[in-house]
Amino acid sequence: MAGQHYEVLVIGGGNAGISLAARLHRYGVKDVAVVEPKDHHLYQPLFSHIAGGRAKTSEAFRLQRSIMPKGVEWIRDGAVNIDPASNTVSLASGAHVGFDQLVVCPGLQLDWEKIPGLAQAVHSTSGASHYEFSLAPKAWALLSGLKAGTAVFTMPSGPIKCGGAAQKPMYLACDYWREQGVLQDIRVVMVQPSPTVFGVPGVDEELNRKIAEYGIELRCNSELISVDPAAQTALIRDNTTGATGELRYDVLNAVPPQSAPDWLKATELPARGDSGGFVEVDPQTLRHVRFPNIWSLGDAAATTNSKSGGALRKQASVLAQNLLAVRKGKTPTEKYNGYSVCPFTVSRSTVVFAEFDDKYRPMPTIPKVPTWKESRASWVVDRDIFPRVYWNLILKGRA
Repeated sequence: MAGQHYEVLVIGGGNAGISLAARLHRYGVKDVAVVEPKDHHLYQPLFSHIAGGRAKTSEAFRLQRSIMPKGVEWIRDGAVNIDPASNTVSLASGAHVGFDQLVVCPGLQLDWEKIPGLAQAVHSTSGASHYEFSLAPKAWALLSGLKAGTAVFTMPSGPIKCGGAAQKPMYLACDYWREQGVLQDIRVVMVQPSPTVFGVPGVDEELNRKIAEYGIELRCNSELISVDPAAQTALIRDNTTGATGELRYDVLNAVPPQSAPDWLKATELPARGDSGGFVEVDPQTLRHVRFPNIWSLGDAAATTNSKSGGALRKQASVLAQNLLAVRKGKTPTEKYNGYSVCPFTVSRSTVVFAEFDDKYRPMPTIPKVPTWKESRASWVVDRDIFPRVYWNLILKGRA
């Protein structure tokens, strides 16, 4: 790779990197390369369905080479540093790659170690996490095998991938337990760091209705602070009072804290004092505020929206248009409006479809249509249509 240079270099071969690279190539930028070390590509929205027994792992998996856009070069290596002064990216192999424009979208890392005992717990016989692809099938095995006892679902504080996804396997499991006639014998606890179940008007009311229907014990303003896998106990802190209490579980499905990759935190790209390591961009244009030829989108960008695939789709269009403008010597004018979306699978056949802006105000795609109402049609969109759109249109820069 020594001496290689590209007009546009993209770090990350996930949804953000592939969809953007494909879009740029379609728009006439022919010298594009993607840095991605993994040989496989995952569709993360299906992880919840796998953990809830409503999807197979094979549906969320593709070989990376099969989804790389034609005409875009794949650099099968990992980024370890970015030098904005010399416009170069250092790779794990020791090579260096130059760029005219750089797009940074490596996604997030799962910080298991930030909660003592959590890593051990999810790999024990009574714990799992659907935020890890390899553990999602285990989550369903544990949940579907539970006939009585306590099931605990937790979400951490701070930015994470699709915060609403933390709840989805819980509703799927509750509906399954109800079908099996054992729901009344299972104590279901949801530990939520926010003041309400989600934070979007209308959506909260629908989710609270389902929580009451299933008899779920919702603990808001609370979070998991440690786990004892051997004793099968979780230590929960009430962030309002500071009080802590132990909760014994038979099944634990936990979502770990998340942040930008450690190597990215060590670069000049995050804002000073940003412990999460997110790339400091203008949240509307997605251009770095200090380095005008560096951009970021998706989970690793310091934008104000809730991180989701729906948000990313909007960002990819804005970033591509703005990068093209800069390429022509113009000022970028396209603006990302903070849109995000979260489809809540509240039963094994219905979804509450939440669309909202970066202030958690409702932002429906179709005005005046209450998509946040529980619906079978929304299930079909989320479970059947979205995966097809993802593989066949989004990753090809066409949606």
